[in-house]
Amino acid sequence: MHEIPVLPAAATSGSATSGSATSGSATSGSATLGARPSAGPGATAAGLTGWAIAATVAGNALEFYDFLAYSTFATYIGRAFFPVSNGLANLLLALATFGVGFVTRPLGGLLIGAYADRAGRRPALTLTIALMTIGTLALVATPTYAAIGVAAPLILIAARLVQGLALGGEVGPATAVLLECAPPGRRGQLVSWQNASQGLAILAAGIVGTTLSHLLEPEQLRAWGWRIPFALGLAIVPVGFYLRRRLPETLEHPGTHGSAAVLRLLWGRQRRSLLLTVMIIMCLTVSTYVTNYMTTFALTTLGMAARQAMWATIANGALMALGAVWGGRLCDRFGRKATMMLPRIALTFAVYPAFFLLVHHPGTLMLVAVTGSLTFTAVLGGAAALTAITESFPNATRSSGLAISYATSVAVFGGTTQFVIAWLISVSGDPLSPAYYVILTSLVSLWAMAKLPAAAD
Repeated sequence: MHEIPVLPAAATSGSATSGSATSGSATSGSATLGARPSAGPGATAAGLTGWAIAATVAGNALEFYDFLAYSTFATYIGRAFFPVSNGLANLLLALATFGVGFVTRPLGGLLIGAYADRAGRRPALTLTIALMTIGTLALVATPTYAAIGVAAPLILIAARLVQGLALGGEVGPATAVLLECAPPGRRGQLVSWQNASQGLAILAAGIVGTTLSHLLEPEQLRAWGWRIPFALGLAIVPVGFYLRRRLPETLEHPGTHGSAAVLRLLWGRQRRSLLLTVMIIMCLTVSTYVTNYMTTFALTTLGMAARQAMWATIANGALMALGAVWGGRLCDRFGRKATMMLPRIALTFAVYPAFFLLVHHPGTLMLVAVTGSLTFTAVLGGAAALTAITESFPNATRSSGLAISYATSVAVFGGTTQFVIAWLISVSGDPLSPAYYVILTSLVSLWAMAKLPAAAD
């Protein structure tokens, strides 16, 4: 997400130095890792880093895939679970239920984040993937409203609450592992895989959606085809569990503090970082869910066919993964602050013209170009921002600090963004409404980026 007050050149080295400190944490973490039978006493730092990336990214991508696939198929899910004949009301109900998944994200960040700072990163990440499996299974298996009546939307809402709890607790410990395993000077590069894994999840959802829209008739997609992406997510859950069980442990002193002590320490000493982090993540969240909404925007506002609209999700996922990895390398080279702020400034100026072009010249190529360019610009600074935010918390409270601030901001803004822009477009009649929302939140977040404190270790 965002970066810390480190300047280019010397800052890079400063970042590397701070990275060394982290590396100190990482080294100490590595010592703990080397003691793990799964890693083996002779495991190298590079091997541990590679395994940590694989285990963290795979599980993280799986959880985000299960959570975000709902957005891609919101139109079909709304028709299956809500008995409303009006198309707009149907869509708004489906998006409101998507937003319900964000309600429990702060709770997940609070409970699971503190658990990860008390018991360790690995047990916390195993718990999150178990919870996500339960929520997704309920989504796959629940009959429609036509079959069981009001119980259907109630079960759907419960499933989304469980998924939100899982994802709220996922980001903190997953990002902490990546940072704490990073060798000197490569923190940004490794942390960028947090954003990249989300891009891979969106890309997978887009590929599945596009494939289904070509293989199935619209009636089949509405009736049962929308369940297939979630069933595919369940099919690879065993791989996620296997990888998470072998994940290195990077918490330096597990069991030293209870969860309550961790939270007291966090609020007492890192309160300013928490508040600034919430404001920084705000613009990242709004941008992410605006671009995630592009498929639904193309279907409902531009009137495009599903097989055209699904290309927006593919472009979004591919450019998110590419931009994140590139942004991580840039922030290690040029420093956090410049790398996270300059792309956000560029996006603030570019978003209105981009939506203007799309609305006045709709088509598959324009949809892909606009979605891809907005996604790439937004996520380019996201890796630097996430690295800076994670560095601003010390090892003892890193997971809970990031998890709570991330989940809170995403709950407030991520859970409402798609609903708000759909409603704004409806009441104002202005299809450019998403651009105004991105501009406003970007201005607030740019101020917070400038104020974020330097690395804690």
